[in-house]
Amino acid sequence: MLRKVTVEDSQLDWKKQFEEEARRLKDFFWKESSLFIHHIGSTSIEGLAAKPIIDILIEVPDINKVDDQTSMMERQLGIKAKGENGIPGRRYFQRLDENGVHLTHLHIYPIGHPDIERHLVFRDYLREHPDRAKDYGDLKRELAVKYPFDIASYIDGKDALVKEIEEEALKWKKSGAE
Repeated sequence: MLRKVTVEDSQLDWKKQFEEEARRLKDFFWKESSLFIHHIGSTSIEGLAAKPIIDILIEVPDINKVDDQTSMMERQLGIKAKGENGIPGRRYFQRLDENGVHLTHLHIYPIGHPDIERHLVFRDYLREHPDRAKDYGDLKRELAVKYPFDIASYIDGKDALVKEIEEEALKWKKSGAE
């Protein structure tokens, strides 16, 4: 089945969708007192056009426990495990609706993994710099029109700007921005 690349205007209910999904995840992981759950990705940035998929990052003390619970997570949470999916140390899951539409992407990392900061700083920078968020949203809209059924080309088309913004975001963070 071809997956259509859809980029929408920012939706107020994306935050609510994240909160509902975070509650489900907290209920599953309730024994983990040092669990951190973050809304990341474009749906976490008010005003940013995005694919309507809620990206969630969870920091866990022991990634091996996630591996031990993968089958249970799939059954109880209705998510599909994708392993590291190209990022060493991460565990990646997708939740789709009955028609195969992506609803949630779940990224689980061990506490201290370097990609955690990259995701959070990128998000925070775009929240504080709406001009750069607009640049990013405009590019995503253009790419969705250009590659409506080619998610790989859509992602590749964003790569240079994402890296540029990530670099700006890390410099911003190092300069003392909060």
